[in-house]
Amino acid sequence: MTEEKSLLENTEEVTFADLNISDEIMRAVADMGFTTPSHIQEKGIPAVLSGRDVIGHSQTGTGKTAAFGIPAIEKINPDLRGKTQVLIMCPTRELAQQVAAQMRNFAKYKQGVGIVCVYGGQSIELQINALKRGCEVVIGTPGRIMDHMRRRTLKLANLQMIILDEADEMLNMGFREDIETVLKEVPEQRQTLLFSATMSPEIMAITKNYQTDPLIIKVVRKELVLPNIKQFLYDIPRGTKLEVLCRLIDYYNPKRSMIFCNTKKMVEELSEKLRNRGYFAETLHGDMKQFARNAVMESFKKGRIDILIATDVAARGLDIDNVEYVINFDLPQDMEFYVHRIGRTGRAGRSGTSLTLITGNKEFANLRDLERFTKQKLELAPIPTLAEVEQARAGRIAIDIEQTIEKGLLEKHKGIVSSLMEKGIPVEDVAAGLLKMLYTSDVEYVAGGEDSIKKEEGRIWRSRQKTKTGSQGGTFVNTRGPRVRLMLNVGKKDRILAGNIVGAIAGETGMPGKAIRSIEIFESYSFVEVPKDMADIIISKLTGLKMKGRRLKIEKVKMDIKK
Repeated sequence: MTEEKSLLENTEEVTFADLNISDEIMRAVADMGFTTPSHIQEKGIPAVLSGRDVIGHSQTGTGKTAAFGIPAIEKINPDLRGKTQVLIMCPTRELAQQVAAQMRNFAKYKQGVGIVCVYGGQSIELQINALKRGCEVVIGTPGRIMDHMRRRTLKLANLQMIILDEADEMLNMGFREDIETVLKEVPEQRQTLLFSATMSPEIMAITKNYQTDPLIIKVVRKELVLPNIKQFLYDIPRGTKLEVLCRLIDYYNPKRSMIFCNTKKMVEELSEKLRNRGYFAETLHGDMKQFARNAVMESFKKGRIDILIATDVAARGLDIDNVEYVINFDLPQDMEFYVHRIGRTGRAGRSGTSLTLITGNKEFANLRDLERFTKQKLELAPIPTLAEVEQARAGRIAIDIEQTIEKGLLEKHKGIVSSLMEKGIPVEDVAAGLLKMLYTSDVEYVAGGEDSIKKEEGRIWRSRQKTKTGSQGGTFVNTRGPRVRLMLNVGKKDRILAGNIVGAIAGETGMPGKAIRSIEIFESYSFVEVPKDMADIIISKLTGLKMKGRRLKIEKVKMDIKK
């Protein structure tokens, strides 16, 4: 009879020392910076070590790789050195590589544990040579694993354990027949582990046919989203999603961002529209060949493209650091995908931001389902006005100009300016002309677009502003009353822009951007003018937060400013 354990994240703290793992693994875990096991590790590691079949039902980010990886390494039989004893199947090349890297970390101090990763898109001859040299652990994608089995370059007669990682995604990607083919070919006397974010009927059919009395370990998380990811919502008028998306990109100016759409057709269409507007954007979806995926990922990681537009399936398992913003152009059809999406940012302890765009009653209803599922409220934010976007862009250009001047080597360019001035053209006009040339490459908005978008901006936003404190995102602010000036301890040397200050205040307090005025940025500090009755709230909510890597200190300037 199948046994199930559901785990809440408020259990008593357990250490890795309590899990009966070897000193070598303990050293490796310490090197990786792990101090206490996650809940799926706490229950999963002893279960796998005991020899039981296990079903791990947990979301992304719960640490399930260690839950199966640590005991798999521990159970390697030294008498079968060079023989494949553990086989791990993953849906994508990226996830297979990520798992392989973690397994190598776990085995760092273990002697005689060879690990080979096999996947499509890499020379099969290289993989054959690695397998011929002998290894105890093989990680790979279903198709390439089957290729090696057919060639008899992957020999599984001594297999002790098989692991299906992200089993739900393998089924979504059409690998069920491949999975079952592999499971039928491996020895009957083996341990079978299955880890999945969802437990669909197809998953349960596999467990019934290919596992023996499995222990189900289900992690019930109180919060599915990491606390260092700020989640903002934009409720926008119909037909303006693309315009609002461009405003947000121009306003926040992320160095690296991901945009999610629900279909590959939408991914391709949106990518084309953004490229036509001058953005460096590329696509990632399930129909792409492996070499094309590799090229896109390499360009994204190296900063040759700023924006990666992807479907959910294509983005699962990607190991990408420093993604500043995740933008949900479409609400996901499966609410669990929202967690996977925004988990692309805010990694390794960094802060991150997600922006979700909704329009119409249907998406509003889906939003409520999403908030119930995640047990969190998305913070409703105002769409930036064109004036705010222009202010942010102008601030960035001013900083770029100052940095260029500081680098020097301007003699040739000064000669051009001098020749123009000799013709009677004022130096201010020369500078303005150059800036005009720079602006031509930026997005041009339709005249009057600001009024139409802001006038029709979200029914939800207006309804929430009716309350004094919009606990779900909006805050009523009296923009006509007395104002006060605040000083922040960040400035030009921190690469601070007006948009950073507006975004931080609006994001943390819910007040509209139009209530924030007269931003002045100096070398090491900045001033901003805000409604007097919001000053204490702003100081309380922003003090201690990081802006461009520096912790904020905010204080009032003594003299109030009357409107």
